Amino acid sequence: MFLLKVLKSDANLSELRAQSLGVLVFEGKMDEALDALGDLKGPIKLQADIENFNGKKEKAFKVTLPGSRIPRVFLVGLGLESEVKLDDFRVAAAIYTKEAQKSCAEELYLFFPKISAPLSQAIAEGCLLGSYQFDLYKTKKEKGESGIKDVYIIGGDYEFIERGVHLACGQNYARGLANEPPNVINPLSLANIASELANDMKLDCKIYDEKELEEMGMNALLAVGKGSVNPPRLIHLTYKQAADSRVKVALVGKGLTFDSGGLNIKASENMRTMKGDKAGACTLLGVMRTLPKLNLQIEVHALIGAVENMPSGSSYKPDDIIRAYNGKTIEIDNTDAEGRVTMADILSFASGLSPSCILDVATLTGACAVALGPYTAGLFSNDQAFCNTLLEISSFTGERLWQLPLDDVRLRKRLDSPFADVLNSAGRYGGAITAAMFLREFVREGISWAHLDIAGVNYYKDPFGYYPKGASGFGVRTILEWLSKLQGP
Repeated sequence: MFLLKVLKSDANLSELRAQSLGVLVFEGKMDEALDALGDLKGPIKLQADIENFNGKKEKAFKVTLPGSRIPRVFLVGLGLESEVKLDDFRVAAAIYTKEAQKSCAEELYLFFPKISAPLSQAIAEGCLLGSYQFDLYKTKKEKGESGIKDVYIIGGDYEFIERGVHLACGQNYARGLANEPPNVINPLSLANIASELANDMKLDCKIYDEKELEEMGMNALLAVGKGSVNPPRLIHLTYKQAADSRVKVALVGKGLTFDSGGLNIKASENMRTMKGDKAGACTLLGVMRTLPKLNLQIEVHALIGAVENMPSGSSYKPDDIIRAYNGKTIEIDNTDAEGRVTMADILSFASGLSPSCILDVATLTGACAVALGPYTAGLFSNDQAFCNTLLEISSFTGERLWQLPLDDVRLRKRLDSPFADVLNSAGRYGGAITAAMFLREFVREGISWAHLDIAGVNYYKDPFGYYPKGASGFGVRTILEWLSKLQGP
């Protein structure tokens, strides 16, 4: 999965000999992009003009130059310079990598005449994210596609290319885990993977089994897992680079390795892709795998409730009342609103670590996907400054976030139960908001908290940009950029 290397090159483009070259082009500014190619500019521009290629956004054109020093040149459009965003460079790099992958080239070069440090990072990310494929279980690989080994960014910034590689590899790692089927990943195997990752990355790791969870009073997590033959696990990974870290952060991930809906069983069309209900957990594992490579001087705790929600005679039931880790009671309205029940215990546990802030990531509600569509995640927070920081970072990473409200008092009343402290479901309307309001009940007062609902963006049925079909790995790069910002300059 990570065989592809992205490197810096100081090659002179007018003398370069290569199997393949990609050139990123602003719309209507072909000459500016091709000037550095010397003798190849004329024949490339001639073919582009014949085919009416002018650099429109996300359009690519392959120029074949048999016998020349660069036999394949791919022109990839960025769109109008006045409208181009940083993420357009990731997309363009991904398009080039995917197009070149269809040829037999193993070594690629990529050129943009106005390269900078941030662009170097974005382009490196795009190359790696665009080349990702999950074909682990295919006995026959796609014909006509070779494995690209190296991509060289001409004139790029070495440190930022390396940073982009680290962040993209973290996202691809999360994608790989999320794509794994439920007969391979269950709570026990996910805990084993986390333990192996901790060993490889020199992280502290503690896995709590069902007996320990019962002794701790993790009744909500245990309740969700009661119907499965695979018992739940609490995974706790810790990254602490310095003995006196100034910043302590808790990350909480939803780790539903499969969600059938429990006794409120899902319809068959809604049960497909529920292997992806562990995406929040996979995002955190991608983050923790990358953190040691960034050498941040902060303390980060990653907490994952790994559980499988299945129907059986031992399943938890509608009307059950469960006492969570922090002592609050939950009346079960719907067993398919299991993620928030699981996370109630994990957020309570995270609060007990007394972090300065908590960020949770969860495929929590279909309602969020209905509200925002499949390309934007919902963002909720009790701290506007925290929220603003995440929104600003998301504009840099291209992982779209949109803030949704938590201040609707009437909507909050729908979570009130006559028999317990809170209901686990408040119905369809405002479902993403009431789910976030439920989570807020289990965050200790005084702790800054933000919640990312990634239910709409965790899995794509059709590829686009630098996203393949399947798991997206959404959130890894945004969280890593946020953690980097916490450390300060």
